[in-house]
Amino acid sequence: MAIAKMSKARKEISQFIEINYPDFKDNILLADGFDNCFIGIVNNENGNPVAVYDKWKMIKQLAKDLKSDDGEALEYFNFNITGAYVGEYTPKYLDKYEV
Repeated sequence: MAIAKMSKARKEISQFIEINYPDFKDNILLADGFDNCFIGIVNNENGNPVAVYDKWKMIKQLAKDLKSDDGEALEYFNFNITGAYVGEYTPKYLDKYEV
């Protein structure tokens, strides 16, 4: 079995987590294929640090990957990504507003 090469962005994200959240580096879950959508870390409702992603960047990435429009990508995102609970370190998805 071949091991996938870690992207430059994933290496930088991993280093950020190791430096700033050393006690949680093995717990914080990252969304595969969305390194370019990573925003940072936030504490969830239980006080655990979790990864935060830009929702609309993810939807654009999904539309590209799925060769679909934004509407289909949004439906996929809502059902398969935000609807998936993968434990107490499940990532958060920010509906980012810019002025």
